[in-house]
Amino acid sequence: MEKIIDENKQGESLVLHQKPGNNRKLFIESYGCAMNFSDSEIVASILSEQGFNTTQKLEEADLVLVNTCSIRDKAEQTVRKRLEKYNAVKRDYNPKMKVGVLGCMAERLKTKFLEEEKIVDLVVGPDAYKDLPNLLAEVDEGRDAINVILSKDETYGDISPVRLNTNGVTAFVSITRGCDNMCTFCVVPFTRGRERSRDPQSIIEEINDLWNKGFKEITLLGQNVDSYLWYGGGLKKDFVKARDMQKATSVNFAKLLELCANAQPKMRIRFSTSNPQDLTLDVVKTMAKHHNICNHIHLPVQSGSNRILKEMNRLHTREEYMTLIDNIRKIIPDCAISQDMIVGFPTESEKDFQDTVSLMEYVKYDFGYMFTYSERPGTLAERKMDDDVPEETKKRRLAEIVELQQKHSGYRTRQNLNQVVEVLIEKESKKSNLQWSGRTSQNLVTVFPKEHYKIGDLVMVKVTDCTSATLIGEVTGYSENN
Repeated sequence: MEKIIDENKQGESLVLHQKPGNNRKLFIESYGCAMNFSDSEIVASILSEQGFNTTQKLEEADLVLVNTCSIRDKAEQTVRKRLEKYNAVKRDYNPKMKVGVLGCMAERLKTKFLEEEKIVDLVVGPDAYKDLPNLLAEVDEGRDAINVILSKDETYGDISPVRLNTNGVTAFVSITRGCDNMCTFCVVPFTRGRERSRDPQSIIEEINDLWNKGFKEITLLGQNVDSYLWYGGGLKKDFVKARDMQKATSVNFAKLLELCANAQPKMRIRFSTSNPQDLTLDVVKTMAKHHNICNHIHLPVQSGSNRILKEMNRLHTREEYMTLIDNIRKIIPDCAISQDMIVGFPTESEKDFQDTVSLMEYVKYDFGYMFTYSERPGTLAERKMDDDVPEETKKRRLAEIVELQQKHSGYRTRQNLNQVVEVLIEKESKKSNLQWSGRTSQNLVTVFPKEHYKIGDLVMVKVTDCTSATLIGEVTGYSENN
């Protein structure tokens, strides 16, 4: 569950500039975390070369794809409803339409979708997107097609993603795929495979290309970015077998951050997601050294109870996590820290829950993503533990920590009052077409009058007011980093 799921983006269909000569129509929707939305850009790029232009009209599509998430039961139920809708359109309006499932659900429910329920023509796992041209040829011949083989080396480093639904200012850059952490609640290692890192040179080339196209901020993406390790290719777990020269010239996450910051000194750099057991202080020191690396760390803890952390197979303790927080704040005093938290994990007692509450009181996170435990088929928790916390208890505990987080978010936001903050203008404010909206280095949304400034500008804003989650202010001028 160490993935940020932006509820506002769920089910977005992708929009792409029409390529002359392409005469087939692709409708593609994405659910889940930022990794899935990034993967959809890769799929669009591959299919653009196969004669497909995107459409937002479902009824006219030759191919309908849904990029799926297995992290929560709610996400799977939403996707099932969408598949019912696709098939109704196929039956009533467009019998030649082909329907496919991509991503994490594809890997987990391959047989069920194709053979038992017969609701799709195509099933493609997260490591098999390059095989789409071959799979589509099978479908065009009237056969079902499937490839959910998990790769040990696929990173898509050689695919230039098509940027879809973008504001032209911010973009995702994928740096790792898969995960080696076997957290008992998480399905990711089973749906995305073992962890492997992308060649740093291909990452720098993508960042340089984005800068040349006008992008001003990138987010380095991975299930666990701190675990990034490049030594010429191969799985992270095989690094122990690497040659001495490979080890001597290897690139870890701190070194990659440094390379990215130096490649484009005026481009803002973010990263997500971090894991407490792998986040080293050299990463934090690198952040402090470079003004263009944003002062925000998303640091999922999942529980404040040592007993529950052990049951979750989280390889950090409450005390180690608190020490890490203390060290981050010593090195970067104004660093924003956000969290993921699960309540109602099997056997969680009231004492365990109060340990979570007290940890939140200690850290006072800037913001967070909180969930009740949802049993995911195939995970270690599902196989070995009873989901024994009553639903009403889960809901009460969730409501309690959501209220507490709102209090802490308000406290952190108010600390910016009467301060001058740097903001990257991203878009028009939702509430007024006379105002711009952007984010601070700490990821706080900030709104202010447009004046003569434009999207993509880095400006200094004097904060005059705030809500619990938004800063309100006036521009004092351009940032020296603009």
